[in-house]
Parts: sequence; structure tokens; C-alpha cells
Amino acid sequence: MRTDPASTAAAILPLVGGPANVTSVAHCMTRLRLGLADPARVDAAALRSLRALPGVLGVVADDTSYQIVLGPGAVARVTTEFEELMRSAAAGDPADRSAAGGDTTVRGPAAGDPAVRGAVPSGERRRDAAPAKAVLRRVADIFVPLIPALIGCGVLAGVAGLLVNNGLLPGLAPALSAVSSAFMALIAVFVGHNTAKEFGGTPILGGAVAAVVVYPGVAKVTVFGTALAPGQGGVLGALAAALLGTYVEKWCRGRVSDALDVLLTPALTVLVAGLATLYGLMYAAGQVAAAFGTAANWLLSTTGAFAGLVLGGLFLPLVMLGLHQALIPIHTTLIEQQGSTVLLPILAMAGAGQVGAALAVYVRLRHDTSIRTTIRSALPAGLLGVGEPLVYGVSLPLGRPFLTACAGGAAGGAFIGCFAMLGDHVGAKAIGPSGWALFPLLAGNRGPAATAAIYAGGLLTGYAVGFAATYLFGLTHLPRTTTPAAARPTTAAAAPAVARITASAAAPAEARTATRVADPASGGTTAPAPDPASFQATPASDPTTARSAPSPPT
Repeated sequence: MRTDPASTAAAILPLVGGPANVTSVAHCMTRLRLGLADPARVDAAALRSLRALPGVLGVVADDTSYQIVLGPGAVARVTTEFEELMRSAAAGDPADRSAAGGDTTVRGPAAGDPAVRGAVPSGERRRDAAPAKAVLRRVADIFVPLIPALIGCGVLAGVAGLLVNNGLLPGLAPALSAVSSAFMALIAVFVGHNTAKEFGGTPILGGAVAAVVVYPGVAKVTVFGTALAPGQGGVLGALAAALLGTYVEKWCRGRVSDALDVLLTPALTVLVAGLATLYGLMYAAGQVAAAFGTAANWLLSTTGAFAGLVLGGLFLPLVMLGLHQALIPIHTTLIEQQGSTVLLPILAMAGAGQVGAALAVYVRLRHDTSIRTTIRSALPAGLLGVGEPLVYGVSLPLGRPFLTACAGGAAGGAFIGCFAMLGDHVGAKAIGPSGWALFPLLAGNRGPAATAAIYAGGLLTGYAVGFAATYLFGLTHLPRTTTPAAARPTTAAAAPAVARITASAAAPAEARTATRVADPASGGTTAPAPDPASFQATPASDPTTARSAPSPPT
């Protein structure tokens, strides 16, 4: 059942502290990403209510940002409605302000409330935040807005490649190649724009400075005895250039008089940052980018199986923490350097392990109609590489299936890594969906058929190991007896407090509410760094114990 995006947005806004508490709004393929001025205004009760909203698959809270998992498609519609509510509130319309939750005061977290991890005063959260993690968050925020264009151009690039390889539509293939390649040729400008915006500068000045990186005229500039090449340094050089430009701009703003600010500040920003980019940053970023390519090739050629096992096994935790988007600049740099990224097919194996684990849960939990409905609705997206619905709706709440899904991803990654050690490299020509959707984007050194066969073998390995590990070990911790529904305790003292999320955006709200039962010891299912082993399944949902008392027909 599709939820109304306007209703979902209107319900979310007051729970995150109202319009005055929201500093930024963005979304990726599956998540609404909100920057909050004071995360402490989202208390434990508000967080529980947020997770219970129809259409919300999970919540990742970290420092000053909240990531609300809504699923593919739905997230774009809800984000549009959310931004409209923010504009209406900013315009001061009392009716819209009330609907948007402008009059709602969300108090700070109750001390000792186990339902939310990390719900501590914002100052303390900022002090405790790991600097490396904060940097990754900011890098991700720069690249997340670029994802729709990366996906769209990547799909078109895959179609153009298929046409060229098969000699089809020779008049259309060059046009598709031009359309799909234009964005990648100018991606440095967009990176510079977003970098300046993220770090408090003027976005258009950030784009202007970063444009130096891709300007064809840089070929006439010689640095250290070597002529520069347009695009040298790629997105890394653009990011560094825009960051430097932002600091130059801020320095000028504090020292130039108001009368001259409009003339001198932009000119000095572009001049200083532009020259520094030409005579230092492009060369340095080019060396770093080349080192990325060399390191990736060496890693897979010498330790391919082990590297694939580690990368494929650890990618799902990165997705859970929302840090996976920070890898986009590395993928983009590899594509600029080598024409493809050899890391994306390996990381895609994590999604294969997740699909295998979900299928095992579907088979084992035959009497749990709610979780089976969730799997049926989320599985198509999982097959196409969008794993959050399955992560937050199935494996993570159950605990061990999340770990066995990681095992499946590790096995699939090791499979592809083994072939890399043998000299058969599999890469992706563009960044986009993974899973089955990655086939048109594959590139390799052994031809399209061999490359597709290796990637398919990795997927099948991930499916098989994820399924087997989950079926044999992932559900053995479930209880062997069950209490009839009518006799089950419902008071807060007798029943656990929050531990599973079993409904996706396509599942009825009634099913979501009915199956959200919990264990306070788990500390919540979508905290920034939950321990999957601490989650427990709802006794009533355990098919291994409910065969003698199957659920009534719906």
C-alpha cells in the first residue's frame, strides 16, 4: 500500500523539531537526509513515533543529522513535500506552519531511556563525534545530490555501450554517448558548487574555481616541467579547489570593506584559489588519483580473494551507518583514471548476500505473514541493488540474518576477487544501481560475455552463501515455544519495548504497528551503530515455533 507523501512529510516535520530545527534537506536513492540545528529536540518518544510512521523503514541518527529510510521512489516524493512544507513555514503562513509542526515543541531526550541510542545533548554529541566519521559525512553530503545524474547518465552509458558492442543503431549510439558523458565531463563544476555550499561559501564561486580543473586551456600551463591535462585531478582536485576558495572567500569577507566587498571578494577568491589550483592542487590531486588506481589494481591483483572478502563483507555495515556514499569520489576517480571502477562490482556482492538472507528468512518464517509481505515488497529493489528496505525491514531487526547476509556478501566478493588475481578484472563504467541493474554498465578486459559471467557467478555465490548461512545459523536463536496471541502480555512491564521493524513502505500501517515489539536491551534497531547480535525476533512471528498454532487467515 502506497502511503501519501504529503501526509508522511507532514508527520515527520514536527517529530524532528519543526521547521526552525531543520537546517538542510537532501535525499539519496532511499533516504531523506535532514540536518538538524539541535538533535536533542528529538526525544525518545519522538524517535519512536518517527520509526512507527507508515512508510518509514528506519532511522539513522548521527551527530547533527538524521537519515530517514523511505525506500526508492517514495523518498523523492516525500522530499518534495517536505521542502514545500519548509517553504510554507518560512513564508509565515499560519495554517501551513501549524500543519508543518511549527508550533510543536519536541523536548529533549529523557535520561536513561533505552529506546534510542545516542539521544544525548547536541553539544555532547559533537564532542564525541569521531573526526574521521564527520569528514566522511560531509564528503557524502557533497556527492549525494549528484546521485540522480550519476545513475541516469550511467544507465544511458550502459545502453550506448551495448549498442556500440553489438553494432546496433549506429546513428543513435554516438548521440547517447554524448548525452551520457557530458555530465561526467563537467562533474568537477558540480562538485565545486556543492563543496562551497557544504562549507559555508558561495556555491557559484566554488563552481567557478572548480571549473579550472576541466577547462581545456589548462593544457597550455606547465607545472614542474609537465603540461597539465584538462580534468587532471578530477573530483579530488575540484573538491580541494572549492574548499580553498571557500576559505579565501571567508577571509576576504572579514577584511574587505562593504563598499568593495562585491568587487574584491569574488575576484580575489577566483584569482587566489584558481592559481593555487593550477600550480599546485591539480598536480597533487592528479598524483593522488593515480595512486588510487594503482592501489586498487595492486590490491585486487595480489590479494584479490581476501580483499574481495573484506570489502564485500563490510559494505552492509557502511550502508547501515549511511557512510557508503562517501565512496563515490573514489569510484568517480577510478572511472576518470581507468574508465571503470573495479570496486563497485565487489561491493555489489553485499546486496547479493542480503537477498539470499531474505530468501532464507522467507522460507523459514512460513507463518509470519507480515515479514513475508515485507520481503515480497522489498525483494525486487534488493535484486536491483537497493538494499535498505531488506536491511531495515528484515535482516537488521532479526539480528543474526544481518551477519549471515554479510557472510554472503563476503563470499561473493571473494569470488570476484579470485578472478581478479587470475587477471580477469570486472569493473563498472558508471556509478548506478548494483545487482542485476549493473550488467549493462560492466566493463572488463576479457570481453562482455566473460565479464558478465564472472559478475553473475559472484551474484549467485552471494545468493547461495547468504541463503545457506541464514537458513542454517541465522534463525537458530529464535524461541521454540510461543504464547497464543490472546494470552500475550501487552503492558510495558511485561512486554519488551522496541526490537523489530517488519514492514516496508508497501506494507499496511496496521501490520507495521502490530509487529513492532521490542527488547529494551537492544537499544533500538536503527541507531547509528547497533549490534546486530543484540536484536531478537518477536516470539509471535517465529515460524519455527508457530507451526502448531498458525496465524489466522487475513
